This record gives sequence, structure tokens and C-alpha cells, in this order.
Amino acid sequence: MATNVRIPTPLRKLTANNDTVAANGANVQEILADLERQFPGIKERLCDEQGSLRRFVNVYLNDEDIRFMQGEKTRVKDGDELSIIPSIAGG
Repeated sequence: MATNVRIPTPLRKLTANNDTVAANGANVQEILADLERQFPGIKERLCDEQGSLRRFVNVYLNDEDIRFMQGEKTRVKDGDELSIIPSIAGG
């Protein structure tokens, strides 16, 4: 069993319009690497040149912000849900 990853609308063109995909890995960083393997080009939209999540990309594991956990090293287990949520600016 894999981790379910919820894909935001702007990135769905990379996932054949799927709003949820399955990815494997022991932590968030490995999940992102597996997403890139399955959907080339997705990681460059989520991560900067150093491979860290971009400031405007929020990632939640089972509704909890990974920034308040162990960041990209946050462990995941089969059946977890990872949500990628881009920040929205406006006024």
C-alpha cells in the first residue's frame, strides 16, 4: 500500500488530470522523488534548485503541516494522505 498524494489543480496537467495519485517512500522527501519518477517535471515546480520545498508550497501529512513536524524528513506510512497546497496571495 502506498501514500495517497492530493495534487492541486495547477499541477494536474502533469498527472494526467488525476487529483490523487499514489507514491511510495519512507518520508516526504522520498515521496517527492517518487512523484518525479512517475510524473517528470513535477518536482521542479515544488522544490527549489537545492531540492528543498519552495516557500509557497505547503505540504500536509494527514492534515498536519510538515513544517511543524520534521519537514521533508517527516516519516510516512502506508495509507497516509499527503496534500500539496500552493499558497494563494491576494488582497
